[in-house]
Amino acid sequence: MDGTAAAGDRGSAKGGARAGDHASGVNAHANGNGSDVDGSGMSGTGGSDVGGSDMGGSDIGGSGSGSGVSGSSGAAAGGGSRTGRNLPAAVAVGVALGAAVIGSLYTQKAAFLVVVLAAVGVGVHELVKALGTRGIRVPLVPLLAGMAAMVVGPYWGGVSFLVGAFAVTVMVLLTWRMFQGVDGYVRDATAALFIAVYPSLFAGFVPLLLSPHDGADRVIIFIAVTVCSDIGGYFAGIFLGRHRMSPLISPKKTWEGFGGSALACVVGGALLVRFLLEGQYWQGALVGAVVVVCATLGDLIESVMKRDLGIKDMGSVLPGHGGIMDRLDSLLFTLVPVWLLLTLLVPVH
Repeated sequence: MDGTAAAGDRGSAKGGARAGDHASGVNAHANGNGSDVDGSGMSGTGGSDVGGSDMGGSDIGGSGSGSGVSGSSGAAAGGGSRTGRNLPAAVAVGVALGAAVIGSLYTQKAAFLVVVLAAVGVGVHELVKALGTRGIRVPLVPLLAGMAAMVVGPYWGGVSFLVGAFAVTVMVLLTWRMFQGVDGYVRDATAALFIAVYPSLFAGFVPLLLSPHDGADRVIIFIAVTVCSDIGGYFAGIFLGRHRMSPLISPKKTWEGFGGSALACVVGGALLVRFLLEGQYWQGALVGAVVVVCATLGDLIESVMKRDLGIKDMGSVLPGHGGIMDRLDSLLFTLVPVWLLLTLLVPVH
């Protein structure tokens, strides 16, 4: 108090002006960052962040000037793209993953199953760890064992093996958690069953897709058309994105990005089904139309999960992408519909 008084009237005006300017700057900065955090920190999934419509709508889709400026400056400062991610790192990781997938698919199918097993295993671990931040205890060991059975066994045992492996996994999970105490049993057991379905059961359709003699081509169609959704959404969102699709769930998604995803998926699906499986163009176009809807839903659902858990990414194992689950979200949601459509429309001969 004495120091302030000794400063005298001569300093009060200047100090007040400085304080006002400082407060204004802080408020402006806070507002900008707040917009950026809301739009990026809790945005859509890693699949979109790499190149999806979620990512595509991020830069231009934001209506507020604070969000746009903050996103651009943040990307510039970090050496990343306009989407707030390290685009060179994301592209490099994507190319490496693509090489691993194609190389294993067309050399030894069992090697591809090992790749899938490793990826889904890391994804299960990420989900268990993420739920643990909310005090939800999920038994990791039986989940990994059940996931391994569901991802590998159906290649030889078919749908029957997948259903049986899932049922046994559920029984083991419920029993395992029972011996850990009564408190929180329903909560923890429910979370464990959730992970047994997503991603484990969904991933169990990979060996079903892979097992026919043309299974490698079917897997390529499934992956490539889903990636088309990411790429089409990325470029359409970046250059055209204006109207937000779901501001509360994933502020970076735009309807323009979704349109780009739809166009890329339909065209990509039509061409791939025609030339890889000798199907009809309309069959591939239908596959692409279903993929764009399911891939977008997968992105949004993962965004909801991360917002609920209060995390930005499921992990950090993939530079520029986040976690494995940030890449698997759209793939998991397109896998079962693609398997079903290809089985019905282009049956194995």
